[in-house]
Amino acid sequence: MMDDISKTDPEVYALLKKELERQQHGLEMIPSENNVSKAVLQAMGSVFTNKYSEGYAKKRYYGGNQFVDEVELLAIERAKKVFNVAHANVQPYSGSPANFAVYMAVCQPNDTIMGLHLPDGGHLTHGFKASCTGQLFNSIPYHVRKDGYIDLEEVERLAMEHKPKLMWVGYTAYVREFPFEKMARIADKVGAYLAADIAHISGLVASGVHKSPSPYAHIVTTTTHKTFRGPRGGIIMVTQKGLDKDPELANKIDKAVFPGLQGGPHDHTTAAIAVALKEMMQPEFKTYCEQIVENSRALAKSLMGSGMEVVTGGSDNHMVLVSLTKFGKGKGIFAQEALDEANITMNKNTIPGDPSSPFYPSGVRMGTPSLTTRGMKEKEMELVGKWIADVIKEIKDFELPEDKKEIGNYLKAFKEEIKENKKILEIRNSVIKLCRKFPLYPGFDVLR
Repeated sequence: MMDDISKTDPEVYALLKKELERQQHGLEMIPSENNVSKAVLQAMGSVFTNKYSEGYAKKRYYGGNQFVDEVELLAIERAKKVFNVAHANVQPYSGSPANFAVYMAVCQPNDTIMGLHLPDGGHLTHGFKASCTGQLFNSIPYHVRKDGYIDLEEVERLAMEHKPKLMWVGYTAYVREFPFEKMARIADKVGAYLAADIAHISGLVASGVHKSPSPYAHIVTTTTHKTFRGPRGGIIMVTQKGLDKDPELANKIDKAVFPGLQGGPHDHTTAAIAVALKEMMQPEFKTYCEQIVENSRALAKSLMGSGMEVVTGGSDNHMVLVSLTKFGKGKGIFAQEALDEANITMNKNTIPGDPSSPFYPSGVRMGTPSLTTRGMKEKEMELVGKWIADVIKEIKDFELPEDKKEIGNYLKAFKEEIKENKKILEIRNSVIKLCRKFPLYPGFDVLR
């Protein structure tokens, strides 16, 4: 499969080998990551990458698109069936462009919008100040309560006061069931569009393991990786409720994607999305998604049993959020780096009421999709949770300098020090042994 690369560009080939080895011998636990199937990999590397297809199926600006049209229409019909929606656009390059298109379709600059505050687990594109969505629109963020659950009383109060044009329900660091029905009641009360960003949970929604937003939201957006287990792309869907509110909503969405924000779609990605959707339609995908959630709960239980503080005390989805404030503030960066040294990959993350900054937050975020794809179950989650806790305990005494100018050098010295930590090295060896029992692509050499 990679013979030509090895001859044409040995430098890139060497990096591909190193990345494959890193993934094979490590636990990928960033919740937004997963391992695609061999079929999805093959579609991504197909001849569809050669084609330019500006426009939509049967209405292209270039010739030679008859088969591109077929694969895009196939992806659309599968998405509509899987998510029970009236309309789907599979052309967005990723989740953020998909969300930007929603704004372009239903809002004007300076319109009022609402989304969960980023440090509380929201997304940049839901109106955070660092994003253009927080600069072009009047963003009114809502928050979680001290217990980590969405503060729905605050949401309703803010909505009644500010009368937003668009409200977002969907999060990047929220471990409980997304409150679609309750948010819809509030959005309907003030006449707002409700957009459900299910990027993290789309696979769980498709399989019926998580409640669907389709009866409640007007618009649904998702990435096509994470629990979707497809390529890195995006989809925007319009529900029947959305068309009832605005019969032109589907056309507005399509025009916002093209020509509003994008040129030609990535046809090889569209083909891979179609393949992933076909996989999602199989009975075994529901079993897989059920295991994702069971693994997440088992991981949370193991972490708490090892003395870690899990936000909300558990999980309803694929994700676990751990607060490290019992060891001090800003510990997330130390935990992330030390765990990486142990071949356990996750990301530092803010927690509700974080005493530190988003750059040096006080928590870590982890997920189970990739480990579940590899065949790991509750027994392995118990082990992994203990290893994570043991690594974190090794870094509990490190403190960020008060002087920001000293932080860079301090972290550099920290990274060198943990390379020699015997406990972390011991855990890394155990991780590698576990990973060898669960190969990434059994019987398939992706570099051959």
